[in-house]
Amino acid sequence: MKSASGKASRRPSARSRSVERPRNLLLGTLPSADYARLSKTLKPIELTHRLSLLKRDQRIDHVYFPENGVCSLTTSMTDGRAVEVATVGREGMVGFELVIGSPVSTVDAFVQVPGQLAHSLPAAAFRREIDSKGALFDAVSRYTHALLGQIVQTAACNRLHKVPARAARWLLLTHDRVDSNEFPVSHEFLSFMLGVDRSTVTLVMGALQKSGLIRYVHGRMKVVDRPGLDAVACECYHIAEAQRAEKRPSEKDRRRKNEIIAIEC
Repeated sequence: MKSASGKASRRPSARSRSVERPRNLLLGTLPSADYARLSKTLKPIELTHRLSLLKRDQRIDHVYFPENGVCSLTTSMTDGRAVEVATVGREGMVGFELVIGSPVSTVDAFVQVPGQLAHSLPAAAFRREIDSKGALFDAVSRYTHALLGQIVQTAACNRLHKVPARAARWLLLTHDRVDSNEFPVSHEFLSFMLGVDRSTVTLVMGALQKSGLIRYVHGRMKVVDRPGLDAVACECYHIAEAQRAEKRPSEKDRRRKNEIIAIEC
């Protein structure tokens, strides 16, 4: 093929063409060769509201790498009561049990805040990558360590901290993972996530709104004053973020429990 100048032009080879990198941080930071190989088995799925990704005590057939939106990991009791133990966004993956050698999910996982896209990878293909002990193994191993830290911190938070501080922490974690100051969340889910009744949710959201930190109308949450929310949230938010960034939480973050601004509700 010749160009207008009469000289033969060269088309870029398949090897030289750049592969568009995903926004998911585990996939997006892989070496180019690793991601190119993995991309052949990745499939895009839309993260619609309440989409079920994993069921507790059932075999994991696929793992999921969100690009946006928020997925909720929950556990439930025999009487039907349930509680959220962790959230997953673009920083991580759903199906961490495969990393530690278990083919069965320990949690229910579903889409909490809708997102445009996640990458689905068959469990068998994921296991092959993990067994090769390459870059993906290193990335998901570090992530799994941080996620387990989040689960432990959430257990302590749910037991020891007041509802407004926990609510502010959850709003900050969710805000970090979406591409907007506004996102959908129902009273029902907030009640489920905080482990309190809906009347308490009404009081807490009303108090946060009265303080000018959020606007919550008809199932739509808008973060108005993020620094203000940070001041209300318990230290668990910064501890979880430090774990994700592989940093030690500062003493200032650990002392935040004595400095939290009180929200009366």
